[in-house]
Amino acid sequence: MADKLTPIFEALAGQPRLLIEAELKPVQGDRFQPTGFPDLGAATYKRPDGTPMLLVESAQSMANRMEAVCWDEAEDRIAAPLANLPHVVVDLGGGMTTSSVQEAHRLNSPYIINNEGLGGAIKAEVGDAESGVLDIRKLARAVFSRDAGAVLHGVFLEKVAGRLRLQRLLSSFVEAEGVSTVTSGGVKLDRVDPTGNAAEGYGNVPFSRTEFTARRIVAYFNLDLATMRGYGLGEEANRLLVALALFKLLKILHSGLRLRTACDLEAEAMNVTRPAGLALEGLSLSDAEAALPGLIAACGFGASSVTRISGRIPARKKGKPTKDGKGAETPAEAGAEA
Repeated sequence: MADKLTPIFEALAGQPRLLIEAELKPVQGDRFQPTGFPDLGAATYKRPDGTPMLLVESAQSMANRMEAVCWDEAEDRIAAPLANLPHVVVDLGGGMTTSSVQEAHRLNSPYIINNEGLGGAIKAEVGDAESGVLDIRKLARAVFSRDAGAVLHGVFLEKVAGRLRLQRLLSSFVEAEGVSTVTSGGVKLDRVDPTGNAAEGYGNVPFSRTEFTARRIVAYFNLDLATMRGYGLGEEANRLLVALALFKLLKILHSGLRLRTACDLEAEAMNVTRPAGLALEGLSLSDAEAALPGLIAACGFGASSVTRISGRIPARKKGKPTKDGKGAETPAEAGAEA
């Protein structure tokens, strides 16, 4: 049943966006650790009015986190309310598996899209993927029937054809405003050889640490309803995608905000900024979980909607990596090649 969600579906009819802001705070204390970037560190900036700002979690990271809350790690399967939601499970051999829900690039993971049967089927359904007018509706249908989450979070199937791309419908990021740095440090102690060679992992090694405090931390969520309708998937599919998006954001606000060891947050309040007049305070995670099985069934999805394929982990080349990242040949390999 989708009784709790029906008024929401009706309120969103004809609306271009669903915008939500969730106020966050650290679970303990005031300090938190933001995401960091190679050669950059924390992403700090200033608003035009001079307010010091900080990117706590990026859009790409939040997309992966909203997928992660859909997977039951203990059972190694998709979460129970999503049991028949289309997704791909890959048998990698040796008891190892992965899935389109767990892979960062979803269907475009090399463990998935390199399967000739799957890639070929998508290409056949889309039509001429290399030239002519691309019918984005055909691509959306081909992706939706195999991985509904990839329609929400976007996918770029360049391994099939360079222009097969669905943009994100559901995006999210976390920002902090009015931030100040908290600088501290510590020492990695070596009780056996305090003066040992640090380059080899020995000795006492001092280090610095930078955390932040903030006047306000906000998680932003944006569901692009206009683009979703443009895919032509139909009303039942649209309702499922909206419900799935609500499930994801409610789940991450409920239990998925331990972003790092030193960044454990919790939601204080959730506010809909568009469309005006819509309130979600009465909607709980359990309401979304209860509605999803019926919405999935209404789209005609059952147990057979889960695609199971075989994949492989490529063998590593012997020798040390070269500057271009490829494995160097051993003398025996070089001789054999000659």
